[in-house]
Amino acid sequence: MRIGIFTGGGDVPGLNSCIKAAVWRATEEGHEMLGLRRGWAGLLHLDPDDPQDRDALVVPLTRANTRIIDRSGGTFLHTSRTNPGRVRREDLPGFLRGVGAGLAPGAHADCTPHVLRVIGHLGLDGLIAIGGDDTLSYAVRLHREGVPVVCIPKTMDNDVHGTDYCIGFSTAVTRSVEFIHGLRTVIGSAERIGVVELFGRYSGETSLITAYLAGVDRAVISEVDFEVDRLVDRLVEDRRGNPSSYAIMTISEGAKPVGGAMVMTGAPDAYGHKKLGGVGLHVAQEIEKRSGIATLYQQVAYLMRSGEPDALDRMVATSYACLATDLLLRRQSGRMVALRDGKYTTVPAEIIAAGRKRVDVEELYDVREYRPKVAHLLGKPMFLY
Repeated sequence: MRIGIFTGGGDVPGLNSCIKAAVWRATEEGHEMLGLRRGWAGLLHLDPDDPQDRDALVVPLTRANTRIIDRSGGTFLHTSRTNPGRVRREDLPGFLRGVGAGLAPGAHADCTPHVLRVIGHLGLDGLIAIGGDDTLSYAVRLHREGVPVVCIPKTMDNDVHGTDYCIGFSTAVTRSVEFIHGLRTVIGSAERIGVVELFGRYSGETSLITAYLAGVDRAVISEVDFEVDRLVDRLVEDRRGNPSSYAIMTISEGAKPVGGAMVMTGAPDAYGHKKLGGVGLHVAQEIEKRSGIATLYQQVAYLMRSGEPDALDRMVATSYACLATDLLLRRQSGRMVALRDGKYTTVPAEIIAAGRKRVDVEELYDVREYRPKVAHLLGKPMFLY
């Protein structure tokens, strides 16, 4: 078999471990693996009639050229937030401009026929798509078009529906806890209230679990709109009760106050999402205005997804890769590899669009006190999904 593999969406630690494991699994069985650069953008921008495109966007993967890639984070195949089923006219490659010739301003072109042509041109017998729900949603589209596809979930938000765990989540939490403990020296020295903003558009799991492990005073998550007055009052009380005279909270970038909206900027991406960020600054400003106490606002942001993966993300990435490769080698497709109840399994790829994975607020969160609250620990999985 000849299998294509790529990464899409935001990078996370563990992707290179995943790529390496898939390559080694396939090649030791005598099969061929092609790396598709820049995610879906690579297939969109590859002109089958231009040999130079293939050289730039496709790389044969071997044990030799993937031997050390797992020693670093990110993805050596690069990535993009591209949706070939929804491409703006101005984003079409030059050789596809004719596809958008009749489009109205603001309309999008569906370049799926071109992607199918490229897959045929490359002689691919299957695809391994590594990404979040956006990237994998287009993989499901190709599955419906008859392309053998297996999906591997990755996102530091841990919010792909159908699996308890996504590559990148553990490292993101680990990084966040480390940075919060480091910030305590600064926040405590100045006797401030610290507001730490973490990634998390619709799922507040990174904020919740980070707060739980770092022992911060309050945690605001995407699933529960917060009352500014109550939050400020609680933080002032926390600071007053701390012998070191400071308090600290986490907040998901997708959180919003009661009656308010997410803080978003810029134009929507290929999947309709605007850039998030800044709600923590709004909260910090409200704290200062309402209490007179100085704050320290810090976005951890891309530092959450930087550097090498921790041991858990290496383990899951490697295992997901071997499981996904084995599926394709057995001619099984249209599946997503997953962890459920602590066990590796596979689920239909269509489950990705069947719902949104969110924090179980009733079991894990105190909505009035803005704190993690584990109602029943017995029987809970390791990461309190």
